Amino acid sequence: MSYSGFFHDEHCFWHSGGLFALTLPVGGWVEPPSGAAHAESPESKRRLKNLVEVSGLGKSLVQRGGEPVSMAQMLKVHTPEYLQRFRQLCANGGGLLDPGAPVGPATYEVARVSAGLVSAAVNQVLQGELDNAYVLSRPPGHHALPDQAMGFCYLNNIAIAIEIAREQFGIERVAVLDWDVHHGNGTQTIYYERDDVLTLSIHQQRAYPRGYTGEHDTGSGAGAGLNVNVPLPPGSGHEAYLHAMQRMVLPALERYRPQLIIVACGYDASGVDPLGRMLLHSDSYRELTRLTREAAERLCDGKLVLVHEGGYAEAYVPFCGLAAIEALSGIRTDVQDPLLAMLESQQPDAQTVAFQKTLIDQLV
Repeated sequence: MSYSGFFHDEHCFWHSGGLFALTLPVGGWVEPPSGAAHAESPESKRRLKNLVEVSGLGKSLVQRGGEPVSMAQMLKVHTPEYLQRFRQLCANGGGLLDPGAPVGPATYEVARVSAGLVSAAVNQVLQGELDNAYVLSRPPGHHALPDQAMGFCYLNNIAIAIEIAREQFGIERVAVLDWDVHHGNGTQTIYYERDDVLTLSIHQQRAYPRGYTGEHDTGSGAGAGLNVNVPLPPGSGHEAYLHAMQRMVLPALERYRPQLIIVACGYDASGVDPLGRMLLHSDSYRELTRLTREAAERLCDGKLVLVHEGGYAEAYVPFCGLAAIEALSGIRTDVQDPLLAMLESQQPDAQTVAFQKTLIDQLV
């Protein structure tokens, strides 16, 4: 029997950086919103958790939490000056830690909880308590640099979990696959000159960080050749992502032979996301997860952890997330995606798909 973990904590829904309209601070010409204040609101994550429960899938998952990471554990990745600035700003009531990273009074403590969930999941998968796991973490982490918050991210959850696991288990090779629509720049920066983590990012070109593509950034020093970027043009859809997996990601995993695979699992490449311009749908995330799970079963005894990152379409993220968790656990529920047919009908035509595949082939 397969044991899939589902890690969550109510505290993760309680971080707020203040009043925003999408990503714009309210004031001047920006009118206060009628709904959720900021694009990175708790609603898409809370609704995913609720759909897991009402679908019945939650009864088949091992639901767990985790302890907040300590200062010593955060210092494995982040500088003491940055952590002090982050903590003090929250203690003073909040503000802008970075133009793309507003914080409120609770953000520092909630970020510790979010990172702790990822660490707990990684540890329990490595210990063999669970076959694999999904972490409903918030705030996200893949943009966070050692000394700087970026893009709604404050602590690099995945990097902290890797460093804790390295100390506890002596793990030597981890692969981090990032399919968030925005480039996983924080994780890339942390491991760019190291050979103990393979970093792979499939992302919309020039989206975020603004103007970045990254195809020529392949690592340096000990990490030379161990950073793989697959920038895709806006409008890329299901077939382009699967081609990127087959041509770039899976071969890189086969060569590296990781002992653990972690996915920075963003859903902002969906066709209705306000912060992306891609055309994925729930079955795209189902297939991406299936391919990654099969790779993990071949390479590292199935040790796979999916970590929730971006995704800002509140009504649609739950269907994409449920599809990924179904593929991870091998359990299909009765839930039907109400937007699947529409998004399938809007996929690029054959000529465009051929062009997108050619761009990917040129990166090999």
